[in-house]
Amino acid sequence: MALTKNERRLRIKNRIRKVVSGTEARPRLAVYRSNKEIYAQIVDDVTGKTIVAASSRDKDIDTAKANKVEAAALVGKVLAEKALKAGVETIAFDRGGYLYHGRVKSLADGAREAGLKF
Repeated sequence: MALTKNERRLRIKNRIRKVVSGTEARPRLAVYRSNKEIYAQIVDDVTGKTIVAASSRDKDIDTAKANKVEAAALVGKVLAEKALKAGVETIAFDRGGYLYHGRVKSLADGAREAGLKF
């Protein structure tokens, strides 16, 4: 029985989520990647609350001149700036079952550059 690409990603995601969870001291940075956009949020799994969120659809991120990888880096930077304002410095990275390259890696690198510690 062959798995679809999405079923395979969800299996990987569940395997990651067994290990990675966000606490108040070290919340989880969750990434979702669609074909056009990329979304990221910092979540405290203990209370079930999203602390900050950013996406390539936000008005303050100008993606008209950027390709998807560059837009993901901008999302990472904006998310890190919001997180630092909210008092979050260290996070646990949850790649959401996606491979750590391309847009996901670009988002993580952008967040690191802006001051988040993984």
